[in-house]
Amino acid sequence: MIIIQQTVISDDLADNFFVCNLEACKGACCVEGDLGAPLEEAELKILETEYENIKPFLTEAGRQAIAEQGLYIKDWEDDYSTTTIGDRECAYALYDGKGILKCGIEEAYLAGATTFKKPISCHLYPIRITKYEEFEALNYDRWNICSPACAYGANLGVRVYQFLKDPLIRKYGEDWYNELDREVESQLGTK
Repeated sequence: MIIIQQTVISDDLADNFFVCNLEACKGACCVEGDLGAPLEEAELKILETEYENIKPFLTEAGRQAIAEQGLYIKDWEDDYSTTTIGDRECAYALYDGKGILKCGIEEAYLAGATTFKKPISCHLYPIRITKYEEFEALNYDRWNICSPACAYGANLGVRVYQFLKDPLIRKYGEDWYNELDREVESQLGTK
């Protein structure tokens, strides 16, 4: 376990390897599971403000689900997540020409239509953040649909936290990430 500021980071982020392999999984994380992508409260306002810019990048089914259910939903634990289509794929997801699910929010971002890249929970996956009163816990979420990503990361020698450098910096800042990197290197040197 590594502790940096108000975060507790699981050793799994340094001990395991991961590089997304969309050719293998086809973006299954946008479909599988019991809810849409977790949303932070600040992201709710962003979706409200940016939806009209994102909307043209969504499928008709996604736009319809959002029209019926709203931009996001509140679940049974009073947490927020993205709307889903028929309790399956995220309403913000769309299939590309190869049958791979992509994020419509990110497609809008890449086209310059919005400054919102995508929900931080999606950007950070397979890291899941659990918020406590005094700190946040960062854990590695193991999921069988990501087995190809684990194998690919191992082949390339890329650890979970290294693969997620950009979203970790987006969430916690560059100084935080650099401290994490130093701590991991220090721990790996003693193993």
